[in-house]
Amino acid sequence: MTGTGLAELTTARVGGAARTFVAARSEQEIVDAVRAADAAGEPLLIISGGSNLLISDDGFDGTVVHIASTGFTVDDSVHGGVVVSVQAGQDWDDLVEYTVLHTLSGLEALSGIPGSTGATPVQNVGAYGSDVSQTIATVRVYDRETDRLRTFTNAELAFGYRDSLLKRSTVNGSPRYVVLSVDFLLASDAMSTPIRYTELARALGVDVGERASVHDVRREVLRLRGGKGMVLDAPDPDTWSTGSFFTNPIVSAATAAGLPEDAPRFSSGTEQEVKLSAAWLIEHAGFGKGFGLTDDDGHAVAGGRAALSTKHTLALTNRGGASTSDLLAVARLVRDGVERVFGIRLEPEPLLINCAL
Repeated sequence: MTGTGLAELTTARVGGAARTFVAARSEQEIVDAVRAADAAGEPLLIISGGSNLLISDDGFDGTVVHIASTGFTVDDSVHGGVVVSVQAGQDWDDLVEYTVLHTLSGLEALSGIPGSTGATPVQNVGAYGSDVSQTIATVRVYDRETDRLRTFTNAELAFGYRDSLLKRSTVNGSPRYVVLSVDFLLASDAMSTPIRYTELARALGVDVGERASVHDVRREVLRLRGGKGMVLDAPDPDTWSTGSFFTNPIVSAATAAGLPEDAPRFSSGTEQEVKLSAAWLIEHAGFGKGFGLTDDDGHAVAGGRAALSTKHTLALTNRGGASTSDLLAVARLVRDGVERVFGIRLEPEPLLINCAL
């Protein structure tokens, strides 16, 4: 197909058209489509759930392969847990819901995250103190450089904060490794993994480090996310976004020490660095919920078409009729304002396709 609009395939509802568009519904169709694009020397963009990317208003002058493979299998004969093998295009939250209903523990804190399963290892998707690196066993990929299928172990994927080998080998949305399926190792247990996030622990009425029912964890995570506009809801423009637009910055301990005492600080995994709250930095740099909408004086950024969510300052939202340029205009003001006040430069979490912040 040619001239296919991409906005309807993204949760932010923005972006131009693809020169060539291919829907791939099986592993073989994915590999065939990618091989054909490479053989023709076409620029390649892989898209599935469209929840973590922002595409230029000019679209993509090449081939877009839409990963539409779905389904998963469950193997409980494995020593040490249950292996759930998932096709790359499988809806993520449908998978999480299944695991909770069948009392499989490990994914419950990742409830309500939009997008497809194949995207989760690329970004090392995470929320509420959990991320997929804690449960991924292997990822099966097509290696475009060698024209071969390959399986990566968890260790080989070299996961980091919102990062992985898969992401580091992706340039402008065009990956070296195209994810075909993901295997998760879960526990057959009605109780969750230890709760690591204070807000979630408080909602569950437990201490950090304690466990709760997987059903209770999913319920509370969905409630918390919904209150922040982080669960897709078609009538609600607060959910027309890429999710969290900025990552929580990791800075030196010295930089963190120079911030006000009430600035949240989290472990980065090393003593030399500290993870900060991007939302706190944004709000204390003067950008509140709804920034970008028309103010009392009638002023608005991008005509009020794009703004920070009215529920959560980390989400950059399309209020209706916004363009990618509108969203980026708001994002630049926020990024530059935080850097001006705190000397800390926020980095975008979604992939930016043919556009830049």
